[in-house]
Amino acid sequence: MPQPLNLAPANTEDYRRLAEKRLPRVLFDYIDGGAYDERTLAENVSDFTSIRLKQRVMKDVSKIETSTELFGHKMSMPMALAPIGLAGMMAKRAEVQAKKAADAFGIPYCLSTAGICSLEEVAAVSDIPFWFQLYMLRDRSAVKSILARAKAVGVKTLLFTVDLAVVGARYRDVRNGMSGGIGTWGKLRAGLFSYLSHPGWLKDVGVGGKPHVFGNLAEYVPNASSPADFKEWVDDQFD
Repeated sequence: MPQPLNLAPANTEDYRRLAEKRLPRVLFDYIDGGAYDERTLAENVSDFTSIRLKQRVMKDVSKIETSTELFGHKMSMPMALAPIGLAGMMAKRAEVQAKKAADAFGIPYCLSTAGICSLEEVAAVSDIPFWFQLYMLRDRSAVKSILARAKAVGVKTLLFTVDLAVVGARYRDVRNGMSGGIGTWGKLRAGLFSYLSHPGWLKDVGVGGKPHVFGNLAEYVPNASSPADFKEWVDDQFD
């Protein structure tokens, strides 16, 4: 049963509800939603829910070792922070915050091509290597340049996204105006009003979290001032 939001969050659903309360609708739908009718999303959640831990008793648990090694690096547990596009729109310089958290817990952090913070900004957090997720772009020179930047800041592990031959229709993004096509009034109702009704987000991220551009792609869209300004270029570049 969902708990009131004035209590301390205890599980993932509590944090999800806090995010829904704190974020403008456009941003919450982006990280909470999936493509089409979200059936695959629901099935993924159901599949994880069906996993059960196997209980074993009469075992010495005074010293528990969860560490493992992957790609030549030791991790405190078999877990990593996955790449999330637009993360820096959810919290102030969120990619930097995520890198700091991953470093503190001894697990890898992976930066998205479509992250708000750039490779260089994330690398400045520490000398601990992080991963980078790459979308293949039609402009191969841009790909080579991005990979050279990643290598220059110490990235040695690349996650290569190959499942985006066709971008799925995200119905939530259509309804809230993120995908465009809803007219001026629709944009005001679904977008601007939602942002204005979240003063905490406006202060922390809207004002304090600038610049709101894709840090790794900014040089290719020099006049961009928000993620929306990248849409035409990104839509044309995804190969």
